[in-house]
Amino acid sequence: MTDTDENVPKIHYICQTYIEKRAGAGKQASLHIGKQFQYTNASQAEERAERESRSEDCVGADAYMVTEDPSSGEVSVPTFLARFGTVPENDEF
Repeated sequence: MTDTDENVPKIHYICQTYIEKRAGAGKQASLHIGKQFQYTNASQAEERAERESRSEDCVGADAYMVTEDPSSGEVSVPTFLARFGTVPENDEF
């Protein structure tokens, strides 16, 4: 690996699932992150999110990408590729 390869931004494709948790009797349920999977391309993340959103224990799933700056470790705001089922609002992410 050359020095220039270490400074190239890295793109991460993520599938993230959501589950619903109840706080108690009569209280509103809230969304929590269930599972996260990382993939090498957008279509894999989107396909997994769609499959996961149909599973019994999952109420929704996102496929998104983030860009990581390897020199600083900073990660960009997510760019959503696909959203299925019940998911948080964009500003809650």
